[in-house]
Amino acid sequence: MASAVGSTASTAAAPFWRSAGMTYVAYANVCASMLRSCLKEPYKSVAISREKVHYTVTKWVEGKPEKPVARDLPSQD
Repeated sequence: MASAVGSTASTAAAPFWRSAGMTYVAYANVCASMLRSCLKEPYKSVAISREKVHYTVTKWVEGKPEKPVARDLPSQD
């Protein structure tokens, strides 16, 4: 009897995003995107501008770094 209750409790405690086959990061991205789409101007354009991701790539040759290259992730529109 205790094993039946334990298995039900562990299944019930699983987060719904995991039950849907999503990772937490994917779930958080969906939530953030939905929130940004609900905002009114001018807040919407400000939030969308903060969504952009910038990063640098540094190539290493023979143990020494070359000049870093700045990149942007393409928009997912």
